[in-house]
Amino acid sequence: MLAQMELRHLRYFVAVAEEQNVTRAAMRLHVSQPPLSRQIRNLEDELGVALFDHDANAVRLTEAGRVFLTEARMILQRAEGAVQMAKDVAGGKRGEIQIGYAPSLTVELLPRALRYFRKSNPGVRVRLHDLSTQEMLRGLRDGKLHAALLVQTPPKTLSGLVFEELQRLAVCVALHPAHPLARARRVGLEQVAKEHLIAFTLADYPEHQAWIAGLFAPLNRSPQIVEEHDSFTSLIAAVESGRGVAVIAQLPNGLASSRLKVRPLQPAPPPLGVGIAYRRKFRSAVTDNFIDAAKRGKVD
Repeated sequence: MLAQMELRHLRYFVAVAEEQNVTRAAMRLHVSQPPLSRQIRNLEDELGVALFDHDANAVRLTEAGRVFLTEARMILQRAEGAVQMAKDVAGGKRGEIQIGYAPSLTVELLPRALRYFRKSNPGVRVRLHDLSTQEMLRGLRDGKLHAALLVQTPPKTLSGLVFEELQRLAVCVALHPAHPLARARRVGLEQVAKEHLIAFTLADYPEHQAWIAGLFAPLNRSPQIVEEHDSFTSLIAAVESGRGVAVIAQLPNGLASSRLKVRPLQPAPPPLGVGIAYRRKFRSAVTDNFIDAAKRGKVD
């Protein structure tokens, strides 16, 4: 029965019902009066009920017409809402975004990016995932993550992905306060090479151990890694307990506890680049909006 009914029929009906006059409704809809009258008659014929009582000067709703007006308005509102929702999602203003991040490296960058993003995209839900570097790279390639904030990795690991640097962090050594090297203002790299090192797990952070090996390569020494940890929290806890030292990025003010000393290395190694990674193709508008927010929130 309703196969031929279109949204325009409902719009015409609502306009006539609200104006109680076909001429005024036609002016409101920017259509001529005869076609509008014909559309209303067609609608009544299709429904099999009279929606209006007609007289010389006005049209008035029947009881069936009043009920149909309530429902027609709801349908039009839902349709308009669906159109706006689709436009918002396409424009990155609604929906959900999955973001991977490395807590120890993005403690300043991530909050700033979120603040800018939520200010301009309040209808988008942000889901954060604390992951290892390898998990983030897999998540980006699998489409489970839209973007990730992480340390720069070798170009060969970024196949199909884009990495944009947002921040550079100095390389330091973390020590227990009672460690002899903690008394120095700067610690020589050759001194660290003699220490027991605590590092991230090779399985989850292969680039971390490769990076450490690269730091010591000019000294013709291999790092003495005695412990591996799968999170920054557990790695720092091991250093705080005095089980070894760790080569890390410089910690923001207030992040290091009184049970930890962080000293710059001498000579200073190249700083660590931290930034945002995302897929080269198939980016959505909401991903682009987050990338823009991350760039605005970068720490200079």
